[in-house]
Amino acid sequence: MRQLPVVFKRELASYFATPLAYVFIVIFLVLSGVFTLYLGSFFERAQADLSAFFTFHPWLYLFLVPALAMRLWAEERKSGTIELLMTLPITRSEAVGGKFLAAWVFAGIALLLTFPMVITVNYLGEPDNGAILTGYIGSWLLAGGYLAIGSCLSALAKNQVIAFILTACVCFLFIVSGFPLVLDAFSGWAPQALVDAVASLSFLTRFDAISKGVLDLRDLLYFASLILAWLAATAVVVDLKKAD
Repeated sequence: MRQLPVVFKRELASYFATPLAYVFIVIFLVLSGVFTLYLGSFFERAQADLSAFFTFHPWLYLFLVPALAMRLWAEERKSGTIELLMTLPITRSEAVGGKFLAAWVFAGIALLLTFPMVITVNYLGEPDNGAILTGYIGSWLLAGGYLAIGSCLSALAKNQVIAFILTACVCFLFIVSGFPLVLDAFSGWAPQALVDAVASLSFLTRFDAISKGVLDLRDLLYFASLILAWLAATAVVVDLKKAD
């Protein structure tokens, strides 16, 4: 993995070479603030915490992260630069990992820029900063899960719009897999083990636990396994599609 840092630096720099990075960050910060302060009734709740802030992240990421992920491979295939990339002395794993890490770090930068929210709640009261920290960790892991899915689906599609739609749809399925409406559809005919397995796939179930200050090893392993599985699938798709 010697060339992974090279790919990572190239990809991260490319974000800030275009207006995309700044547009993404501004939209994320504005929507995070609006959702928290107005839809989340931040001041009306009269509680010094960021639960209202983290509640909307799964839904906010559902539209913003696919927009970030759609360019990972679809743009390379459409412009024809993927052939050049594959001729460089780098492995598939290094290319996939470097691109993903660059997008993930960029998402992390956007997330860190919401620090005024942390300052605000500490000014207004005495929040549980440990829970806030785990909330940020959970949010970043959630963004990583979305990006890993988006990376694979971007490799499948030449068109960025199609990659965006596919990623949003698949991520939505992962969100609602723990909803009673979905589980009820399985419980009528499927064994309980299958119902439990479907419920365990839910992003919301895992993220809610972490955002409340509970860092369970099972939740961390869930996100790590999900990210690695989708990145492995990305490497396979890139190899299969390199001649298209």
